[in-house]
Amino acid sequence: MIIVAYLLGSIPSGLWIGKIFYHRDIRKEGSGNIGTTNTYRVLGVKAGTVVLVMDILKGTLAASQPYFFHVAVNPLLIGLFASIGHTVSIFDHFHGGKAVATSAGILLAYNPGLFAVAATIFVSTLYLTSMASCASIIGISSMFFISLFIHDTILAWIAGLLSLLVIYRHRSNINRIIHGKESMVSFGLGQYLRKRHQSH
Repeated sequence: MIIVAYLLGSIPSGLWIGKIFYHRDIRKEGSGNIGTTNTYRVLGVKAGTVVLVMDILKGTLAASQPYFFHVAVNPLLIGLFASIGHTVSIFDHFHGGKAVATSAGILLAYNPGLFAVAATIFVSTLYLTSMASCASIIGISSMFFISLFIHDTILAWIAGLLSLLVIYRHRSNINRIIHGKESMVSFGLGQYLRKRHQSH
């Protein structure tokens, strides 16, 4: 199950969608990342949405294996390897994305209610900041604190590890946020305030 989870997570959705359907290598455009945000930026809404669904599904399928095979192991422990696969993909020379959507997929398999909470926090933060990186970091970190509150020890450990992984993968984004140079999506309060500031 661990091997299957890693291989599922390793599927470089954005890279393959770009090459097969658009004949473009998204590693050479935009931020150079193969994840959902850069796919939206480089290839558009349709491709970005397909990659988002695929990346979430990778985590969900990986973490659902204990249910499929009736094995008494916490799905989070298996799903973790899908996130690792996404960041160090065997299909992309052990490079990869930032594991946000895949980690969300793991949470969907484990607890759909918490997935809905995380998605709400992500979307709200995205609207307030207009920064996908900021929304990603806050969205996954919130699961760590919520898991402590509800006394879910295994979720706390996995969410904590994934939070560290996501923060590490976003270190250049954090540096740009600090210096006010982070890219923004085309909507939200953050974008409105930046445009208003620039107009003055």
